[in-house]
Amino acid sequence: MNMDTRIASLKEDLVYQERILQGVSRTFALTIPQLPPPLALVVGNAYLLCRIADTIEDDKHMSFTQKRDFADQFIQVVAGELSAEPFALYLHPRLSPTASDDERDLVQNTPTVIRVTHSFNQRQQAALERCIRIMADGMVEYQESNVQDGLKDQQDMDRYCYFVAGVVGEMLTELFCDYSDAINKNYNELMKLAVSFGQGLQMTNILKDIWDDQNRDMCWLPQALLMKYGVELNSVTPLNNGKEFQQALGHLIGVARSHLANALRYTLLVPKNETGIRRFCLWALGMAMLTLRKINHNRGFTSGEDVKISRRYVKATIISTNLCAKNDNLLRWLFNATARNLPVADPT
Repeated sequence: MNMDTRIASLKEDLVYQERILQGVSRTFALTIPQLPPPLALVVGNAYLLCRIADTIEDDKHMSFTQKRDFADQFIQVVAGELSAEPFALYLHPRLSPTASDDERDLVQNTPTVIRVTHSFNQRQQAALERCIRIMADGMVEYQESNVQDGLKDQQDMDRYCYFVAGVVGEMLTELFCDYSDAINKNYNELMKLAVSFGQGLQMTNILKDIWDDQNRDMCWLPQALLMKYGVELNSVTPLNNGKEFQQALGHLIGVARSHLANALRYTLLVPKNETGIRRFCLWALGMAMLTLRKINHNRGFTSGEDVKISRRYVKATIISTNLCAKNDNLLRWLFNATARNLPVADPT
C-alpha cells in the first residue's frame, strides 16, 4: 500500500471513528471535541478501545471463561500481537442480544479502530495499550467475583475504581503530557492526582447507580463501611434504605467529594492557555459535583433517574466552567460553592 492509499484509508477510518463515537457515548462525543484536534483524535480512539473492553465485560450471556478469553485476545489485538479481523469475526456473533446496535457495530469494526490506534506515536500507543491491559484484566477479575453482596472494604472499592477509571486518568495524563511540553513539566504532580480524579468520577457513578446495579444483582459498595453503620446489605432496597444506610451513603459522598477536590487540583496544573483540556476536565468535574449534590439532597432516592442532572444543569455547567476556565481563583470559588453542604470524608 503506497503512502497516498494509506492516507486515504486512514481518513476513512477517522470518519468512522467520529461517527461511532456519537453513537456509543453522547457525553464523550460532547467533551472530547473540546480538546485540541490532535489530542481529540487519540482520546476518541482510546475511548472506543475502552468501550470494546466494557462491551465484553457487560455481556450478559457470556461465561466468565469466554470473557477472560476475549479480554486476553483484545489486549493482544491492541498490542499488535494478534490480528483484529479474526477477533472481531469471532466476538461479534457471540454478543448478547442486549448489546446495542452501536456496540455491535463498534465490535464488528474493531479492525478500523485498531488501524487508527496503530497510527499513533510510540508514547501514545504505549499509554493506550497499558490502559486496556490493566482495565480488561481488572474488569474480568471482578466479573469472576461475587459482587452481589458488595465489595469487601474501601480498599477493595478503590482497587475496582482504579481498574475502570483510575487507569484512564493515568492514560489521559500520558496523552496530555505527550501533547504539551508545558504540561509534561507537571508530569509527577499530575500522575499523583490522576487516579484520584478517575475515582471521584467513578464513585459518583456508583452512588448514582446503586439501585440500577442492584437490579442486575451487582453492588460496588464496601461491606465493611456499611457494617460500621449497622447496615445489612441484604436487607437494603430502594424502598427500605433507612437512616443508617443514608449515613453510610453520606460517608461515601464525602469520600467522592475529596477525590473531586483532587480533580480540581489536577485541572489547575494544566496551563491556563490550554483551555480545551481544561474544559474537558472541568465539564466532567462539574457534572459529577452536581450529581453528588443531588444524591446528598435526596439520599432516599430509589433510582438513578431521581438524581440525574437535567440538561439545564449540564448547560449551566458548560457555561460557568467555560467562563472561569482561565481563572484559578474563580474555579476554586465555583467548586467550593457547589460543594457547600456536602459531607467531607478522608478518602484513605
